[in-house]
Amino acid sequence: MSNRRRKAHREKDLTSRFLSGDWDEDRLAQSQRFSQRSKHAQHNKMLQTLELRAEEAVDLADLATLAVGQVQQVHSLYVEVIAPDGLYLCVVRKTLSKSTDYSLVVGDHVRIRPIEVRDEQGRPEAVIEQILPRQTLLTRADSFKQIEQHPIVANAQQMLIVAAIQSPAVRWGLIDRMLIAAEAGGLKPIICLNKIDLADPVDRESSQNVLDHYAGLGIRTLQTSIPARIGIDALREMLRDQTTVLAGHSGVGKSTLIRAIQPHLEIRIGDISHYTDKGRHTTTSARRYELDFGGVVIDTPGVKLFGLWGVTAENLDDFFPDVSRGDAPQWRQESHQRIAESLLG
Repeated sequence: MSNRRRKAHREKDLTSRFLSGDWDEDRLAQSQRFSQRSKHAQHNKMLQTLELRAEEAVDLADLATLAVGQVQQVHSLYVEVIAPDGLYLCVVRKTLSKSTDYSLVVGDHVRIRPIEVRDEQGRPEAVIEQILPRQTLLTRADSFKQIEQHPIVANAQQMLIVAAIQSPAVRWGLIDRMLIAAEAGGLKPIICLNKIDLADPVDRESSQNVLDHYAGLGIRTLQTSIPARIGIDALREMLRDQTTVLAGHSGVGKSTLIRAIQPHLEIRIGDISHYTDKGRHTTTSARRYELDFGGVVIDTPGVKLFGLWGVTAENLDDFFPDVSRGDAPQWRQESHQRIAESLLG
């Protein structure tokens, strides 16, 4: 009985407090305490945000003072960067490698910070602090299924697609794929048909007809032969003061052509850089070379397949205006059909 009375008494006290307004005052006091805490937390958060922004402003100001270089070759453990004062062996700052949404490729413009350290051969080392936006990007897919993107070269202006009329025989379908990749990446393509001294009159006439058709589409073309010294001067003028990617089948003569116009260059496709032994057997194959008469060439490995990235069966016709107009020759129609089928899987 006494327990029920005490319980009723407590309930009565709570009710009376609520009716008298004491309950609201308690809640108000509690709310004010939480409000004060919230204000302090919000104030601290604002201070932290201001401090972070100030640090970022300092970092950006600091970055602006660093030299800008261009990636010459990428290895597994380091990156060769050519800067205004020479070649640096660089590593990418870990925070940058974790935050960036793309990996470095030859041709990327970067800001570097020298670290006052030299390697065993006396070459300076540095840290890559920033990757600058790309103007162009040549890329391909890992296969015709377009599962993974493989960027090849950044910031090039044009793409020299080298084919051989013989040894190995020209594959116009592969050239069409490279033309699409160049256009999709913002590069101007040039088709170079090499080794024309090996062709008989029939093959040479047939190839000339194909090149004429490409020329009618606004694509620059030329024919070359090292032994006969055909087209070498024209090629030199096309490369002058331009950054040019070399692409094509293995054995078509890319390196030989470049040596013909720049004899001292030791272009070795897919080989390890002679600058250092670091990263041996894991180097990428693309490499940047400067030309004495002005310009840069970027050598890439020979390919057998060239999967297209970012190209679909729906937008393929944009790269085949002659097929869309209905005036494409049979070989172009067949090339279009094969590429469309590969894109559809």
